[in-house]
Amino acid sequence: MATSWPGHVTPLPASDIDNSGFWPDGFHAAGIPAAIKDDKKDIMLLLCDQPAAAAAIFTTNLCCAAPVTLSKSHLLQSCGVMRAVICNSGNANAATGPQGEADSASMAAEIARLFGFDPKEVIVASTGVIGQPLPVQKMLAAMQQLPQALDANSCFDAAEAIMTTDTFPKLLAIDVRLSSGTARICGIAKGSGMICPDMATMLAFLATDASVSPAQLRHLLVKANEDSFNAITVDGDTSTNDMVSILAGGTGPFVEEGSEDEALFAEALEALMTFLAKLIVMDGEGATKLVGIRVDGARSTAEARLAAKTIANSPLVKTALHGEDANWGRIIAAAGRSGAVFNQEEIEIRFDDLPILEKGFNAVFSEEKAALILKKPAYTITVTLGTGTGTALVWTCDLSKEYIEINGSYRS
Repeated sequence: MATSWPGHVTPLPASDIDNSGFWPDGFHAAGIPAAIKDDKKDIMLLLCDQPAAAAAIFTTNLCCAAPVTLSKSHLLQSCGVMRAVICNSGNANAATGPQGEADSASMAAEIARLFGFDPKEVIVASTGVIGQPLPVQKMLAAMQQLPQALDANSCFDAAEAIMTTDTFPKLLAIDVRLSSGTARICGIAKGSGMICPDMATMLAFLATDASVSPAQLRHLLVKANEDSFNAITVDGDTSTNDMVSILAGGTGPFVEEGSEDEALFAEALEALMTFLAKLIVMDGEGATKLVGIRVDGARSTAEARLAAKTIANSPLVKTALHGEDANWGRIIAAAGRSGAVFNQEEIEIRFDDLPILEKGFNAVFSEEKAALILKKPAYTITVTLGTGTGTALVWTCDLSKEYIEINGSYRS
């Protein structure tokens, strides 16, 4: 997956830094097993040594999980100051009623007791099967290991502990050069199925040593999220547990609101989030292709995004991508039902740089050249509507038989 990084950003893949120096100064993490998922790691803790500015965005699904409700409340009560994020995988703690709410609260309370701060300073997250009681007593017993397991270099353990059907851990750290020094931003994410975020992704946890206020941090997160985690889809389903959070420890460079440094920090944050978001699509359940759907020439950015997401979510488009079939008719059909307004005679389509459809439904192209592009593991389809200057890019994947096999037996 080719990624173009801004000039002031240095990516630091965990493999390059030998699993050390990943987290910003003042942060520690752990990933431990609690027998929710057999013997795999299934509890993750991210801890800041001091109170950190915090921001988070949550699913807009009305059937939201208990940890989503609790974490929203904690952020309000603490005025955006947090110390920790605790997450379990293997069980979503969604559609579990009052008992689920009590179980999420007990997770926060235990972290607060173990490390000596207020429960409202804990973000709680869960992911996994919906509608099953959380094995909270087993989890609380396992959580006693966390003080000893915490490590400033535990990025792989932490990333593995939040996985469900993911086939690989998703993580990256970057250094960002600012006028007042170098800031570190890093993150771990998970997601493979039930991916069509609305406000957030499946799960993503970010940390930085930059000094920013909670309100400023939320503004930066919301803006960066729109063209990163909110611009991906695997299967058109928005999870009950979607969450992306960020903690800013404040030991690094000060980022003044409205300054050039803030603009540089914002650009870097969006680049990191986009990288992690694309990893999620690459790891889509049964996926073999990472495909960018770019819509240009829409009446507005909103209409461009609407058309791009409709194309990206179309089962007929996604199965054609898997079959490596240059079936452009499915693309224009999806664009036409998206709600974006355009003149169908003006629509144009390209696969990478290869023209597929020109104005007036002129579809004279080489099937052989198109097939070479469609066989690639990553490429971009560009649809030009010809009605304005609005543009949007959404990342999707193909839809294969394996997706059905995975989700047909998910609970077992």
